[in-house]
Amino acid sequence: MNISVKIANITFPNPVTVASGTFGHAERYYNLEEVKRLGAIVPKTVTFHAQAGNPPVRIFETPSGMINAIGIENPGIDGFIARKLPALKKIGVPLIISILGHNEEQFTGIIEKLNAESGIAAVELNLSCPNLKHKVLVAQDPEATLQLVRKIKALSKFPIVAKLSPNVTDIAEIAQAAEAGGADAVSLVNTFTAMAIDIKKRQSRIGNFTGGLSGPAIRPIAVYMVQKVASQVKIPVIGMGGIMTAADALEFLIAGATMIAVGTGNFINPRAPVDVLEGIESFMKENKIDDIREIIGSLKI
Repeated sequence: MNISVKIANITFPNPVTVASGTFGHAERYYNLEEVKRLGAIVPKTVTFHAQAGNPPVRIFETPSGMINAIGIENPGIDGFIARKLPALKKIGVPLIISILGHNEEQFTGIIEKLNAESGIAAVELNLSCPNLKHKVLVAQDPEATLQLVRKIKALSKFPIVAKLSPNVTDIAEIAQAAEAGGADAVSLVNTFTAMAIDIKKRQSRIGNFTGGLSGPAIRPIAVYMVQKVASQVKIPVIGMGGIMTAADALEFLIAGATMIAVGTGNFINPRAPVDVLEGIESFMKENKIDDIREIIGSLKI
């Protein structure tokens, strides 16, 4: 049975990874066999400078999901390379490093520092960052997406994955712009902008006022967006959005995703990614499927 998948020139042992920000840098877990079985690991997004994150409350549970506004708390790229990357490389699982710059210079600075490192499979550009010229996110502006991806792709020695925001009118248009800029893959969806209100205090329940909604509540929309994008670009898609079980993951694969990422599910069941992987393997055995490629993009229309 072949469950390996390819993005650019990188072969991943299986299609299951974790969404950035949900795996963190939990070094105490790195020696567990469950972690070593993942197809790839995507650590928490790294910025150029260290960030303390947003004020509390940072997480609020909602029906079938949660709102988070962590604020990309991280040690900055220098701290990440010095203190986090060595332990991650020892796991022996392909690493997709998620990065975010608050301007183009920070993105290029991060890439230049990563280019000096080894043991990295790919770099994911978190495009939910400000586009200062237009007061929207880069991921909400096709031209800004194209230009930033093109700039980073030209500099990077690693394959580039563009992470897209669902908070747009047409996500396929943004995906096509990323592809035109040279992205080797796109990952989607990031969280939906959301808020919850304390009716007694008449205040937002989130310290940052708004946050990002994730979890099973967003899955049907995420599946739709993945299918739409996969049908309109030629590069691989990494699908995510409320995946809790193997059946959820299979929806994304059938819709056209080459890989899938478990995110919020990790907060409920730390073994969720391995459960998903084992479930995909069981599904393939039960249905006499020898190659994962027989599933990917097999949706009947």
